[in-house]
Amino acid sequence: MFMNHNLYALLSSHFPADPAAACMILPDGRVWTFGDVERASARIANLIVALGLKPGDRIAAQVEKTPEALVLYLAAIRAGMVFLPLNPAYQRHELEYFLNDAQPGLFVCRPLMRALADELASRTGVPHVLELDDEGRGSLITAATPQADAFTTVARDKADLAAILYTSGTTGRSKGAMLSHGNLAHNATTLHSYWHFQPGDVLLHMLPIFHVHGLFVACHCALLNGSAMFFEPKFDPARAMKLLPQATVFMGVPTYYVRLLLEPAFGRGSCRNIRLFVSGSAPLLKETFDEFRQRSGHTILERYGMTEGGMFTSNPYDGDRRGGTVGFPLPGTDLRIVGAGGTALQPGSVGHIQVRGENVFVGYWGMPEKTREEFTDGWFKTGDMGTIDKDGYVVISGRSKDLVITGGLNVYPKEIEELIDAMPGVVESAVIGLPHPDFGEAVSAVVVREKTAAGAALTEPAVIAAIKDGLANFKVPKWVYFVDQLPRNAMGKVQKTLLRAQYQRRE
Repeated sequence: MFMNHNLYALLSSHFPADPAAACMILPDGRVWTFGDVERASARIANLIVALGLKPGDRIAAQVEKTPEALVLYLAAIRAGMVFLPLNPAYQRHELEYFLNDAQPGLFVCRPLMRALADELASRTGVPHVLELDDEGRGSLITAATPQADAFTTVARDKADLAAILYTSGTTGRSKGAMLSHGNLAHNATTLHSYWHFQPGDVLLHMLPIFHVHGLFVACHCALLNGSAMFFEPKFDPARAMKLLPQATVFMGVPTYYVRLLLEPAFGRGSCRNIRLFVSGSAPLLKETFDEFRQRSGHTILERYGMTEGGMFTSNPYDGDRRGGTVGFPLPGTDLRIVGAGGTALQPGSVGHIQVRGENVFVGYWGMPEKTREEFTDGWFKTGDMGTIDKDGYVVISGRSKDLVITGGLNVYPKEIEELIDAMPGVVESAVIGLPHPDFGEAVSAVVVREKTAAGAALTEPAVIAAIKDGLANFKVPKWVYFVDQLPRNAMGKVQKTLLRAQYQRRE
């Protein structure tokens, strides 16, 4: 018998029997029911087809978090398209690269970006541009409204692409990680089971929905469970304090937990109905883990994953959740630690983390050689370093790639270094991540100035001001240091480990 492996078919098969059941509860009290989601996604899917897009075509979206934005994603995969979510903070040169690389058939933008979107669409050959504003209105919704509110979900195979998410590296250009319907479905069903989602669960959703954590991990689990979500536009600790007693599950990046602990009233009463706190996207400090357990009576469940495969490991739901670890490989995911030569290492030895499984991505969009480089005998080389302790818990010890993770978002230094190096008066620069109590890591630049008037005129505010218009705000360095020269090894490579050790955290 034929089985449609379209991810939307899987998710919608678990929607409540009553279409009036709540799916998204908004800050103003409005409720989107599962029936609303089904009908609205059908209308947008019909619009996409009416525009002439075919299964496999890409749909890029740079919009704020709204119910309509989530429905756009569901409509795209329902229609067999490939969804490309973009951080609203991205600026001109980033957008131009993504549009030129992915060649989407439709770009959905915010109204304030429309002029730039039209210019870039013309330059990169994107045929259609529509708008979706921060209130969930715009030409996308206007055009979709007269469309039929029924749509037959397009048949897809497990291997067919569902999404492309651009991920940062340390050198070269951003890479589009291709995720299939099978990849996403495997991870969703695994997490739903492993984290014991159950009838009556309510998710407090305060994550953005342009990356894996908020869009795939959080939303997929809730949709697959037929659960209601408090669908909040962003994390706000005061708002979280109000909603936590009404929720059963909360997912966040470490910054969220740090900020909750700053709330004097936060404690066991705030969490009386919560059964699960999940943390990810960046390392959770052991101090935060311990203080949260003492204050709330709950032990945060930390997990580990990346754009190229969703979640790879998780601390157990039942059992000892150990601070400083990311738990065990998830069912269906194999993980190994290897040495520099690719030889598997014994427990307790630090080495390179490699994974394989149905959740691991298809490859990098338009980069077959890079894809081949990142795999060895079917194992994906994550670029992270770690170990497996004597009890089987995975511990992440660092990154072999110089990725900076700030507030749960990935930043690769090369992009920022190129902008700084192009400034008058700059000889060269190195961008590193330094410990930050709120963001985990703060993007920081170490700059060598020319011995000229232009070099002498460079200050920390001047460097930041010169590049901030061209970068998403989370990529802009928080701190800038000036040195006479950068430390290098015998091969001429800048020793960023020495720079990280040299500079102390600034408050």
